[in-house]
Amino acid sequence: MVEFKISERQANSVTILDLSGDVIFSQGNVVLRNAIRCLLSERKRNILLNFSDVRFVDSSGIGELVSGLTAINKEEGQLKLLNLTQRIKHLLVITKLSTIFETFENERDALDSFN
Repeated sequence: MVEFKISERQANSVTILDLSGDVIFSQGNVVLRNAIRCLLSERKRNILLNFSDVRFVDSSGIGELVSGLTAINKEEGQLKLLNLTQRIKHLLVITKLSTIFETFENERDALDSFN
């Protein structure tokens, strides 16, 4: 199993979290939850999750995305998703979450959407 990791970078008012590994129960979902909560405590409310190095997201990972979105919305921020695999896109479609998450293929387009 590949360890889940997050690296953080800043692009103006947007914090980009580059995810690597699988967002799965007891591993990725806890790390992701903590990262989002930490950013919110630092008043960083515009968050872009880059999935370019993520192969798999399970139901707890999806739940964590929804939880993160809810927490960020409460703080009047925005959470957007970048570089989803076809498999993850399909998962969002079948769970009807594709209607609540903004997704992007191109980082520049994603960053521009925050303005």
